[in-house]
Amino acid sequence: MNRRGTTLSPCVCNTLRMVTRAVTQLYDDVLRPSGLRVTQFSILTIIARMGETNLRQLAEVLAIDQTTLTRSLNLLERDGVIERVPHPDGRVKAMKLTSKGRRTLDVARPLWAQAQDKVLRELGATAWADARRRLAHLLSVAVKRRGQSRGRRRPPSRAPRRRSLVTG
Repeated sequence: MNRRGTTLSPCVCNTLRMVTRAVTQLYDDVLRPSGLRVTQFSILTIIARMGETNLRQLAEVLAIDQTTLTRSLNLLERDGVIERVPHPDGRVKAMKLTSKGRRTLDVARPLWAQAQDKVLRELGATAWADARRRLAHLLSVAVKRRGQSRGRRRPPSRAPRRRSLVTG
């Protein structure tokens, strides 16, 4: 059990998702005055850093699937914080921040820093550095395994697959 009395799952995926939801909520709460959620903040930060980017590049940097990213980008475009602009490859659209997007990010950055400081104070910078190193390794393992399985086709199953309620 952790300090709040919540029992973590023995399943790596379920535990990571539980922690991610809780941390995301913490950042979302702190970012609320900016009008952004932490996922939107992350997208805008990457676009600001890159100047202009396309969907494929952004999905790769954020390690997110393009369908999920497209939904977020459509909302950001609707809210006027990003715009799609012509790309040298006419089949691709690039995205960049609008002036409203830059102002929104200017409001959100210090709020994000408050959330980051709060988490690091509780966790400790050394513990975060260790966790980050371990998570980077886990990410590389998962990405490698996923890449290996993409080329293979699963044989058709004769019986319906049963999902374990315990392990997810």
